[in-house]
Amino acid sequence: PARMGLPALALLLAAGLLHTQASPSARSFQLDYEHNCFRKDGAPFRYISGSIHYARVPRPAWRDRLLKMYMSGLSAVQVYVPWNYHETLPGVYDFTGNRDVEAFLDLTAELGLLVILRPGPYICAEWEMGGLPAWLLWKPDIILRTSNPAYLAAVDSWLHILLPKIKPRLYHQGGNIISVQVENEYGSYYACDYGYLRHLLGSFRALLGSEVLLFTTDSTGAEELRCGTLQGLYATVDFGPGSNVTEAFGAQRRVEPKGPLVNSEYYTGWLDYWGEAHASTSAAWVARGLEDMLQLGANINMQVIPFLQLTSLPWPGADYKDQYKPVTTSYDYDAPLSEAGDPTEKLFAIRTVISKFQPLPVGPMPPATPKYAYGRVALRKYADLLDVLDVLCPSGPIQSQFPLTFEALKQVHGFVVYHTQLPWDVPDPAMLGAPPHSICDRGYVMLQKEYQGTLERDRQTTLHVTGRAGDTLDILMENMGRISFGTNTSDFKGLLGNLSLNSRPLSNWLIYPLAIDTAVQQGWPHAALPKSSSRGRVGPAFYTGTFETPGIAWDTFVKFPGWSKGVLWINGFNLGRYWTCRGPQQTLFVPGSVLHVGHPSNITVLELEGAPPTPLLLFLDQPFYNRTLGCTTATE
Repeated sequence: PARMGLPALALLLAAGLLHTQASPSARSFQLDYEHNCFRKDGAPFRYISGSIHYARVPRPAWRDRLLKMYMSGLSAVQVYVPWNYHETLPGVYDFTGNRDVEAFLDLTAELGLLVILRPGPYICAEWEMGGLPAWLLWKPDIILRTSNPAYLAAVDSWLHILLPKIKPRLYHQGGNIISVQVENEYGSYYACDYGYLRHLLGSFRALLGSEVLLFTTDSTGAEELRCGTLQGLYATVDFGPGSNVTEAFGAQRRVEPKGPLVNSEYYTGWLDYWGEAHASTSAAWVARGLEDMLQLGANINMQVIPFLQLTSLPWPGADYKDQYKPVTTSYDYDAPLSEAGDPTEKLFAIRTVISKFQPLPVGPMPPATPKYAYGRVALRKYADLLDVLDVLCPSGPIQSQFPLTFEALKQVHGFVVYHTQLPWDVPDPAMLGAPPHSICDRGYVMLQKEYQGTLERDRQTTLHVTGRAGDTLDILMENMGRISFGTNTSDFKGLLGNLSLNSRPLSNWLIYPLAIDTAVQQGWPHAALPKSSSRGRVGPAFYTGTFETPGIAWDTFVKFPGWSKGVLWINGFNLGRYWTCRGPQQTLFVPGSVLHVGHPSNITVLELEGAPPTPLLLFLDQPFYNRTLGCTTATE
């Protein structure tokens, strides 16, 4: 009303019928530089948050995991959005099923949790290429995470799809997203490109508006904070329980002299690499560090909820620390909630600390999910991989004088077969090898379809072979995950250089990009006629079997006694890689939601090196993570 009298206006304001921007009832989430805290709706606010990766949790379990986080006393969850999970090919988007990020965010709001969103575009998260799509590497001369025009064009096109879904869910718009992180640990990347950060800041502001709180996260090193922070983005830090809390927040204070103290990633566990011991961090140590930070009035997000590698493709990334170090399938890094969603001693220790600073929700912690040991399931060999290339590569091979990378073939994940023939007789053992750093990441070598051994990145890069002119030579190349953290995320896959025999390059290749996941999702090989297989149990081959659940499908864990290395699917669902002989992970988690009730569940295994004499799987009611065995390749 244009000419309303002051008393009437005062009455309307008192009744809460008129809202002004200044009124305490207006929803807001802001920085208070004077009192070194956040303000939510005008009142001082501190969050205690935990990370959850919706992409690693089966959708039927989302509610259970979020409820357990809420009942732990957490007021917020931190959520990563992996770009490559949603834009699977340029301009091809998937927000269905397990990828329905809007449904996940709506569920967090329904359960009364606030959200700290981390949409990247780079997220790390021990995820393939840190969330960046591998198809970016199809563009010649692209430079990732910089102001490179080809990279920025792809980023902007993605943000224009994602951020409009986020905007109505921002806190000041009536939603539950209180803050949004821009990039992730950018100071740990070599580029130090402020133009890139400024471009992202502009894009986020244009698409989300001027009110949303935008922030960065970096480790506490001076160089990292110099390169990872930018005026207009609130700088936060990350560190684990081993750090001196005062020193670590002192590093944040050097770049943000005023404002709330924030640890955006308090590590309650650490990641596992294949071939190394299972990481563990004591509950008491984690709880002590948490209490020290809370006593300083800090805001904390705990990397608390590791979840299973449960997607329709294997997504774990890798690190590069003097050598290539692929990350295990399981994301259960000794965290407060286990991979199966079970509360642990660490969760209750954290809950006890939180209770000293704020009231806990009333009611019991939801219990561990029921598990079932389905026991032994016998498998039989279906076919050697080289005998089913017509199914796995229906469009046929690509001819090339020299090997092509996965990226040149536009193959994102999985496997590619490189096939040629020996150009001359090799009566005496000759060295089959490749230039340094050109086996990415493992190559399974077959001569005349007989498995010879494996070439491996940064490890064994040569084999000795004998044969005759015209003998077939096949190398099955495996992508073990693109580097997700560190200086170089441009991690090309396949044969990156010429394969040579006694230093003479081999040429005239037929290259088969394999669509194994697609074939298995569509019911192969269970719907196909059985193949007769003459060769033994060595080398890449498929094995199949079925099992029944006794009237109810409960979560379970599958063990691979005597198997070497490979991939497991149940009912067409890719449950990830096993690597029994390298460890430490010895079991894969199977959520009950992928099993059938009332009719048999189909098992498909791709074993890459050698199956046991009696191929069987063992379904258990508990996991085994901390066992590293010696590798011995099966023999005939």
